[in-house]
Amino acid sequence: MKFLKIKSYAKINLSLNIIGKLRSKLHQIESLVTFVNLHDLIYLRPIRLNRHKIYFRGKFAKGISSKNTVSKLLQILDKKKLLNNQKFEIKINKNIPQQSGMGGGSMNAACLINYFYNKKIIQLNQKRLINLANLIGSDVMLGINPKNTVLSSSGKLTKFKKKLGFHVLIVKPDFGCSTKLIYSKVRCYSKVEYNDSKQLLLSKKNIINSSNALEKIVFKKYPKLMRLKLFLLKLSNIIFVRMSGSGSSILAYFYSKKSADIARKEFRKKFNNYWCITSKTI
Repeated sequence: MKFLKIKSYAKINLSLNIIGKLRSKLHQIESLVTFVNLHDLIYLRPIRLNRHKIYFRGKFAKGISSKNTVSKLLQILDKKKLLNNQKFEIKINKNIPQQSGMGGGSMNAACLINYFYNKKIIQLNQKRLINLANLIGSDVMLGINPKNTVLSSSGKLTKFKKKLGFHVLIVKPDFGCSTKLIYSKVRCYSKVEYNDSKQLLLSKKNIINSSNALEKIVFKKYPKLMRLKLFLLKLSNIIFVRMSGSGSSILAYFYSKKSADIARKEFRKKFNNYWCITSKTI
């Protein structure tokens, strides 16, 4: 049987506020989330074997453990007998950098959940679907039916079809940021802002005036990232610059593809050993 190809899009935090800490010791956050057309490619097909086969390849596949979000998802589905003993061969071409704050691994798992659910391979109500996603990772649910999303401090997700129309330059230095390490250094908390999850929160004015509360922590530990942001802020036609998640990717936002392409050329002149790519919100 031929492989089916699925796109697993990168998740971007347009803003991120840290409200407090939960009993589970996870941090309570609120965030404005979007997706860009930078994506991993997932190829899958059913196989007649007694176990799943998972392969990672591509520029950012190096170092991915055999215990990853995809293997964890399949293990849970098998344990709950939701796949009816069907096994799959899955090949993932990694175009999204690891430890970049763009949720590559989590979105891979979410993408497969979307496929299994939409094809009625797994039969779950909304509550059980959310529970499944949360068993894999706290941000996996963001990729279930990926749309522009307001994540409130209560954990509620409100999704909107509204298109943002941003063109972006995504840059990442030659190191990543450990989410666990960065969050362990959080000492200050913000006031709740997103409990009233209206589409107005995704207005360009509100997005521009928002921030990522983790930037102070990350920039203190990695001054190179602060220097990157300061350089990006000086680019022509820039709207705003913001780190995604706990880093280490930083995004420069523009209104046109031409401006983003020019910015990429300028960036490569100064930082030719750093990864960068232009993309667009979807």
